[in-house]
Amino acid sequence: MEFRTIVNIPHPAFKIEPCERILFVGSCFADNIGKRFQEEQFRAMVNPFGVMYNPVSVLHTVKKMENCNFDTAMFTLGTNHVYVERATGEIVDNCKKRPHRLFEERELTIEECSDALCEAITLLQQANPKIRIILTVSPIRYAKYGYHGSQLSKAVLLLAADKLMKEQGETVYYFPAYEIVNDELRDYRFYKADMLHPNEQAVEYIWERLVDTCFSAEAKSFLEEWRPVKEALGHRPFNPESEAYRNFLQKTKETVIKLKLKYPNLKLNL
Repeated sequence: MEFRTIVNIPHPAFKIEPCERILFVGSCFADNIGKRFQEEQFRAMVNPFGVMYNPVSVLHTVKKMENCNFDTAMFTLGTNHVYVERATGEIVDNCKKRPHRLFEERELTIEECSDALCEAITLLQQANPKIRIILTVSPIRYAKYGYHGSQLSKAVLLLAADKLMKEQGETVYYFPAYEIVNDELRDYRFYKADMLHPNEQAVEYIWERLVDTCFSAEAKSFLEEWRPVKEALGHRPFNPESEAYRNFLQKTKETVIKLKLKYPNLKLNL
């Protein structure tokens, strides 16, 4: 008997390679996944101007960046709700604790979401025409909209992502993080205490599905080789001055040197 509904994830036309340059922009879920990539020695940049929840704010981040030369970019979309500054008519990324009366809340349409993401992709392609784009919708629900309102917001983002995929072809790939949490992990034990945010176990499971689906064989091999080094570097000795610990460090350094020879893009320094 099956007690879960497993999400079938199609493989992208591309594969993520070891230590490649990846940009993460989006909701706090982008922070969680992006930091995991950094821990695994990818050259990842994560929300350089802070968390961005809607597609227009994602575009604002890309516009503000001086260096947009990445191999892959992941946009994690949280909501289609935006705040417009009444005085300028511009969508703001952060109200910066200014009075609520200065802003008007509205919802982006499917076309507005898609157009903003399309413009962001175009800007990234100017730096690297071969860049690949991964779109995902954050599984975090927004209780302040009401749960029906939150679902409507996610629906707009899902339709915008689908529209963009059809227009952009194999350059854009949709990874179903939202569906994994809501269909595979349909249990509150996979949530934090607020019952809204996925917990570490859920994020780890999504990471595993992402690796299985999107990583090349070489990238998967690197993760296996990197794991013992990562564990060694996280080790806290009882006596850091001991001969045994010095030998331990020396062996770790030798392993890192071998990894650098095999994976030239590995930038770790000891």
